Amino acid sequence: MELKERFLKYVSFDTQSCEASETFPSTAKQLALLNHLVEEMTGMGLEEVEIDPNGYVMGSIPATPGCEQVPTIGFIAHVDTSPDMSGAGVRPRIIERYDGGDIRLNDSLTMRVADFPELAFFKGHTLITTDGTTLLGADDKAGIAEIMTAAEYLLAHPEVRHGKIRIGFTPDEEIGRGVDFFDVERFGARFAYTVDGGFEGELEYENFNAAGAKISIQGKNIHPGYAKDKMINALQVACDIHALLPAWQRPEHTEGYEGFFHLVGMSGTVEQAEMSYIIRDHDRARFEQKKELLQAAVRMLERTVGEGVITLRLKDQYYNMKEMVEPHMEVVDMAFRAMKEAGVEPVVRPIRGGTDGSRLSYMGLPCPNLFTGGMNFHGKYEYCSLDTMHRAMQTILNLAQLWARR
Repeated sequence: MELKERFLKYVSFDTQSCEASETFPSTAKQLALLNHLVEEMTGMGLEEVEIDPNGYVMGSIPATPGCEQVPTIGFIAHVDTSPDMSGAGVRPRIIERYDGGDIRLNDSLTMRVADFPELAFFKGHTLITTDGTTLLGADDKAGIAEIMTAAEYLLAHPEVRHGKIRIGFTPDEEIGRGVDFFDVERFGARFAYTVDGGFEGELEYENFNAAGAKISIQGKNIHPGYAKDKMINALQVACDIHALLPAWQRPEHTEGYEGFFHLVGMSGTVEQAEMSYIIRDHDRARFEQKKELLQAAVRMLERTVGEGVITLRLKDQYYNMKEMVEPHMEVVDMAFRAMKEAGVEPVVRPIRGGTDGSRLSYMGLPCPNLFTGGMNFHGKYEYCSLDTMHRAMQTILNLAQLWARR
């Protein structure tokens, strides 16, 4: 099956995850694609194909004769799409030989180069876009399609020498639970690559340290005409907490290695309010300082409104994989060489987010992240370049051979 056909098949599955769910996977519909992948992998001739009770799919491409001692490497992608926008009824549009101009997604929505200047890079490429009503699902079905198409090629071309290759597909990456139950020992790879990046050439082995914060505020609602020295307005307390955090450390004002406080949810009434933050920084010391600043803001407000009014729940989510990858820089060097051999200029940059690979690296599986060709993830402007997808697939094939030649 060719790469485009495979990708279009995968995006037809609605695999949106759900943060509010307490099940794993968080949505049963992810299992439809996961089970489909099991059938496809088995039909292609992969070995050790399985899906475990948590929905993790694994399979193996055996080493070619003489390469049995080559380190086992893995390729991993996630099946779920973001809760931020519907992934149901995706209707992809194919644009052959993109002319570099604005792209009309539907009668009322246009993707303008002025808003997305990186479109200029893709002039002449074949682009796959949304119709402006759903996300596309390139995050991370482009990665799945690239891994599966590379696997099919290796199985059909036994003359291409490589060691044992492990393939893994995970649910719930978009809600930060993608490797909660991932069995690294059973996966059995010495090194792995998540195929979950974006722009052509992206090679990422640094990511944010991440924490999540939930704040509950119990107010005291008194008739406003008689509220003096009695009312505690939970909404006002929420606003006061937010005002104590530096405005210049919000996502819309940061880039590169700069971290942020991101208010992702706020709701309530005078009587009761809830706030949710995500806290991010590449530097571990600055990350700890950000958490302490939020705690200090809460303590300061407590001196005004009294104890017991504000409840802060702060939880670390994942850490910068750089600490775990740097002792094994050969895994990065191999990716750099594989891209070069595929005609791709590597773009080493920090991930302003996280991947399954960040947590896997701390679980003992060093796991940098490779580009897929997808862009504008999580929304109606999502698109991908089929040309870049082919180069990502070739990068995977090159990695398989480079490790065998090492």
